[in-house]
Amino acid sequence: MKKWKFGAYGLAVVLAASTLFAQKDPMVGGAPMYPTKNIIQNAVNSKDHTTLVAAVKAAGLVDTLEGPGPFTVFAPTNEAFAKLPAGTVDNLLKPENKDQLTKVLTYHVVPGKINSAELKKMIKAGHGTAELKTVNGETLKAMMQGGHIVLQDEKGGTATVTIPDVYQSNGVIHVVDAVLLPN
Repeated sequence: MKKWKFGAYGLAVVLAASTLFAQKDPMVGGAPMYPTKNIIQNAVNSKDHTTLVAAVKAAGLVDTLEGPGPFTVFAPTNEAFAKLPAGTVDNLLKPENKDQLTKVLTYHVVPGKINSAELKKMIKAGHGTAELKTVNGETLKAMMQGGHIVLQDEKGGTATVTIPDVYQSNGVIHVVDAVLLPN
């Protein structure tokens, strides 16, 4: 068996390269997510995010999320939307409920590009909890549970990050398993 010898610098290069290749074009909803495309360009290809894309279109947020950002988006899957009480999504998608839909969607967006390593540092610095100010002006709490980043909304509901660090040209997406609800 051959033993590999790396100096500290060599090991750092190997680890950095393995991390880079592991994160290259991750698959979300059966589609590769390209860091050269923006949030909308990638999201429309994910079969797991058709409800989110329909909601973003209904709320008139496409141009915003195609903009320069940067944004950190906690993106609920179709299954996450399906966990809401029956009729909730259909009701939110009605034109007369556009303001409420916009409030829910912008509650999933934080200004800036915050990857999972930064989130974990923020949680540690906050002694177990980090407060994230969302685009709609309300706060999400981030914490660690069983090695996963968990978000808590202002109503006490939680969502777990299932796929972290999906880099976009204008930010980063973290896929979550529940819809977070603002006050």
